[in-house]
Amino acid sequence: MNLLSRCVGSPLNRRNFLHVGAIGALGLTLDQYMRLQAAQPPAAAKKPKAEACIHIFLPGGSAHQESWDPKPFAPVEYRGQMATTKTKIEGEVFNECLTNTAALADQITVCRAMTHGEAAHERGTHNMFTGYRPSPALKFPSIGSVVSHELGVRNNLPPYVAVPSQPAQDAGSGYLSSSFAPFSLGSDPANGGFRVQDLALPASVTNDRFTNRKSMLDAVNAHFAGKEKSDNLEAMDSFYQRAYGLIASEKAREAFDINKETPKLRDEYGRNAAGQRMLMARRLIEGGVRFVTLTYGGWDLHGGIVGGTKNQLPQFDQAFATLITDLKQRGLFDSTLIMISSEFGRTPKINATAGRDHWPKVFSVVLAGGGIKKGLIYGKSDATASEPDEDGLTVEDLAHTVYNCLGIDADKKLMSPGDRPIDIVREGKTRKELLA
Repeated sequence: MNLLSRCVGSPLNRRNFLHVGAIGALGLTLDQYMRLQAAQPPAAAKKPKAEACIHIFLPGGSAHQESWDPKPFAPVEYRGQMATTKTKIEGEVFNECLTNTAALADQITVCRAMTHGEAAHERGTHNMFTGYRPSPALKFPSIGSVVSHELGVRNNLPPYVAVPSQPAQDAGSGYLSSSFAPFSLGSDPANGGFRVQDLALPASVTNDRFTNRKSMLDAVNAHFAGKEKSDNLEAMDSFYQRAYGLIASEKAREAFDINKETPKLRDEYGRNAAGQRMLMARRLIEGGVRFVTLTYGGWDLHGGIVGGTKNQLPQFDQAFATLITDLKQRGLFDSTLIMISSEFGRTPKINATAGRDHWPKVFSVVLAGGGIKKGLIYGKSDATASEPDEDGLTVEDLAHTVYNCLGIDADKKLMSPGDRPIDIVREGKTRKELLA
């Protein structure tokens, strides 16, 4: 039996040749994930101010009062029990645990009047990841998936990566193809023996066998060449070649290898979840990934907010300040947009269990790097951090601004199932006051 006969008659079909594992909770094989490469993404409509984005998401609803927007002169039941630290921005303070970031406040922008109306975790998360309110009729794609769709691949690396895994369904591809969902690492880079799933061949597959599978695939493609439309065949070839490229390219694999970093730098970031996830994000962006979403901590502190904050925020502070310094030293800061967000903030008053409850009316997000002004406090909450006092920032405007920095036309329409045109962002506008 010749090679072609073995291929066509084998239970291994064209979709199985590259199966070396499953990608995250989505259950996608690597070849299915790399369908993304089959599309020819349109050129960015605007000249990008940033080439990549790191989205740091703090799940649970991070308290603005215990982070970026303390109220030291409010009554104690509003301001809470934590102290503050002075920042590089004259007259402005952050929470006492943000000392390293405070020393670099002249490099970032804090938006203190972020606002929306969704007090449930899932709905607030949807807002922040998509720029849309949830709809029962349509599931919207996340910003990362739109970036993946619009900008495509660099250096054989997935355009959109989740560290350590996709944080929620709302961080996925929505009505776009599942091939635009994030590539999930599958494990935490802070863990000993960290290894990215799907980038190493199974023990039963040698390099020679892997190469032979590629030859078999070439034979199958040749067989189908006379039976399929050429454009379809070229598209199939494209994503298979990209998938092989990700596994076979040493440079692509090395982007995921955090052990290539020096022990000294790993210590500077912090040998913990915050530090190693942010270091991995920097490594991926440097390698060519366009959008990294990373999660850190659990901020749903209905009780014991002082202890919960002190247990988590210092590690975040060390890692984030090191990330800024590291990007600047590598010449990547001005080409990398950084966004810190959470699904909502916390209630103005401390509750009976020494915590705060859900509060979407006003909270804080942080922007830095590519295209963003430095040393800016944008917007203001009122004296008790209860609602916006000036320059309230909507999710639509935030998303529009992020797309603008990445060179994507946020007013463009994408096609949903049924060929219905949907705005990337509806009724939003870029906040030019935030731009450098």
